[in-house]
Amino acid sequence: MTEQVTIIGAGIVGICCALSLQERGIPVRLIDRGQPGQETSFGNAGVVSPWSIIPQAMPGIWKSLPQMLLDPKSALSVRTSFWPKMIPWGLRFLGNSGERSVREISDAMELLCRPSIDLYRRHLQGSGHENLITDSYYIHAFRHRKQADLNGLGYLIRQEKGGDLELVDGAELRGLEPALSEEFKAAIVIKGQARVTSPGRVGAILAEKARSQGAEIVQTEVTKLTPAEDGGWQITTSQGTLRAASIILAAGVWSADLLKPLGMPVPLVAERGYHVEFPKPSAQLNNSVMDVDAKVVASSMQDGLRVAGTAEFGSVDAPADPRKKKILTEQAKAMVPGLNTGEAQFWMGRRPSFPDSLPAIGPVNGREGLYTAFGHSHYGLMMAPKTGELVADLVSGRSPNIDLAPFSLARF
Repeated sequence: MTEQVTIIGAGIVGICCALSLQERGIPVRLIDRGQPGQETSFGNAGVVSPWSIIPQAMPGIWKSLPQMLLDPKSALSVRTSFWPKMIPWGLRFLGNSGERSVREISDAMELLCRPSIDLYRRHLQGSGHENLITDSYYIHAFRHRKQADLNGLGYLIRQEKGGDLELVDGAELRGLEPALSEEFKAAIVIKGQARVTSPGRVGAILAEKARSQGAEIVQTEVTKLTPAEDGGWQITTSQGTLRAASIILAAGVWSADLLKPLGMPVPLVAERGYHVEFPKPSAQLNNSVMDVDAKVVASSMQDGLRVAGTAEFGSVDAPADPRKKKILTEQAKAMVPGLNTGEAQFWMGRRPSFPDSLPAIGPVNGREGLYTAFGHSHYGLMMAPKTGELVADLVSGRSPNIDLAPFSLARF
């Protein structure tokens, strides 16, 4: 196949789809309302983890939900107006929290996450910006020693799959991360990781690589998809109508609105995440560090120290909650006491989340030429390169040697 493929959404997933298609000799067009890689992809914590293969719904999570929802400083919150949508989604979420489901979902997540470091290095090779990804540990830091348990299900699954994990005490932790608070009494160190030191820059660099290889990049808002009577698709945009033989829908949380008129409602929600970045931090972290209690991740970036986290469920277009800035800043200071929190930059993005923590990848039944590549939840940065490989194989007629059923929209 050499006919141009149109990718709707130029976040990191769409960009990786474009690069993988180009590697197979297929021309591409990327459409996005904004600059490539500068929406949801821009604001994550930068963790590129082959071992981020544990879903959000875990056994016993229902016990902690009431306390989290009642705590105004909790990482979890739900906008009042969103509860009618949240309840059915939440019931599906809890339905995936049994150990059997967790292990099955983890197997699928592993397929996407394990090759992420190597694939990013391949995409960045020759760009002059290879240093945007660097080797790193992913450190889960605990204030209470007893909570750091390598036999917990999530850590056990990682080890069963070959992950190199180590339990360290507070003194060993500060040997790795001198800037961390002494309140942390233990940590689980997940090795064999990497981190991106500027997620937005990675998106921009890889999009420019795609452009230099012939990709057409169109900045406009897509409002509707319509099957054309003579085959292919009509794409209605804010600037007119475009035609496409094949479409890859990689528009993140906005993908649901484009599928609904086609008779395909999907249980996708906007799980809004926030970050605060401190441009003159006066302290540095050597690795990506999660404060397990606060459920936020801190990482030193090219432009400062970033603390990212929270899961706020609300409508896509609801304004950012300004209270999150103060909460995240306080959590950052608690993690890194020597941090200069002046000139903090505040950001909010929208994770596209399904209740099973897995994305939708593959052809849409009954809609020839339409492929999905969205719904990557907290794991978009890790899963994007392999998603691109799988979609490019499908579009080019190759059969991936893995079971794609866990990623099918038909699972809903």
